Amino acid sequence: MFTKRLKHYCKFEIVQLELPTKLKSSDSETIKKNEGELLLKKITPTDFIILLDEKGKEYSSVEFANFISKKSVHESSLTFVIGGAYGFSNEVYERANAKLSLSKMTFSHQLIRLIFAEQLYRAFTIIKGEPYHHE
Repeated sequence: MFTKRLKHYCKFEIVQLELPTKLKSSDSETIKKNEGELLLKKITPTDFIILLDEKGKEYSSVEFANFISKKSVHESSLTFVIGGAYGFSNEVYERANAKLSLSKMTFSHQLIRLIFAEQLYRAFTIIKGEPYHHE
């Protein structure tokens, strides 16, 4: 629902990376390393990478809207990344431009995609002054 609404405000796409089956039973460090390699192949040098990470910066909805607004002026592409079950590799952390925390809690990928899409939609309605968000 929110992903369809977001297309009114920005180019929005969900890209899901899948590890080859043979690697899914590897140890956590190998999985993070391979997921990181897949991710780094997908992004471009001009992408502004924001990791959804429990250790990232927390924003209110209005603060997040301000962050999106400011970054959209200076960056050609904002790319938000949800980590795998074991988090991100060191290489991904090194490439990241920012870290964002939606909560200190851990959520499933399906749930975090919904929560994040709603917050991104909310941010765009705040930016546009539309009546979705109430304070």
